Amino acid sequence: MLYIIGLGLGDERDITLKGLDAVKKCEKVYIEAYTSLLSFGLSTDGLSTLEKLYGKPIILADREMVEEKVDNILSEARGSDVAFLVVGDPFGATTHTDLVVRAKTMRVDVKVVHNASVMNAIGICGLQLYRYGETVSIPFFTETWRPDSFYEKIERNRNLGLHTLCLLDIRVKEPTLESLCRGRKQYEPPRFMTINTAIDQLLEVEQKYGKSAYDEDTNCVAFARLGSEDQMIVAGTMRQLRTVNFGEPLHCLVIVGKTHPVEDEMLEFYKITTENPEQKGNRIA
Repeated sequence: MLYIIGLGLGDERDITLKGLDAVKKCEKVYIEAYTSLLSFGLSTDGLSTLEKLYGKPIILADREMVEEKVDNILSEARGSDVAFLVVGDPFGATTHTDLVVRAKTMRVDVKVVHNASVMNAIGICGLQLYRYGETVSIPFFTETWRPDSFYEKIERNRNLGLHTLCLLDIRVKEPTLESLCRGRKQYEPPRFMTINTAIDQLLEVEQKYGKSAYDEDTNCVAFARLGSEDQMIVAGTMRQLRTVNFGEPLHCLVIVGKTHPVEDEMLEFYKITTENPEQKGNRIA
């Protein structure tokens, strides 16, 4: 049996009782390490914290293992119980849907244990979840690669008066272009996009197309380390938010659409102030 288990967003204590029971009976435990991170990251200390709770070693599953060698994990799950741990909810990333499809193809039984994810935790800011349009991803720009397919989706959401969740790029164990050309993999240092970088890129693309999908005065809500004890939630215009230091990752951004009066009331709790532009903004836990 393959157990795909959501860990939630904060720390090791966010796993559900059902998830913890499943982990404890599995012979092998993997943790997916590139579509998201728990608040303490995946340092040696962070992993040992999880191992202490679970009472068994954890194998780090990076992008290469999940996308190229997953059949080895699935083969193990044919004859024993194997846990695959995912930060947030198991179906918050398409990679994990593909994992289930491959497992079913190999006739491996799969059981999923759900948990909180960014997709529903953003509700804390007061913007109603059913008033969101299509979610977009904002990738890091490079000198030669500046993808902007997200712009059309944001424009469509805005025209419909819907909010847009922007998930910001995470680059963990990414091979360098030079090493790929040489056929010998070397990896870039980990990088996590900040809200500031995301806003800079969003405004660059708006300037390119000039369709007024948004501008520096568009209201947004910025989230840092959502679900952790030191989460930071700040509402303001793009102009205001791009100057705030949001601290450690992970970050995400919501571009606000047409709001209901009840949404406006909640957003007031998080609005940036000129007196304290780096407020924590998480007065509601």
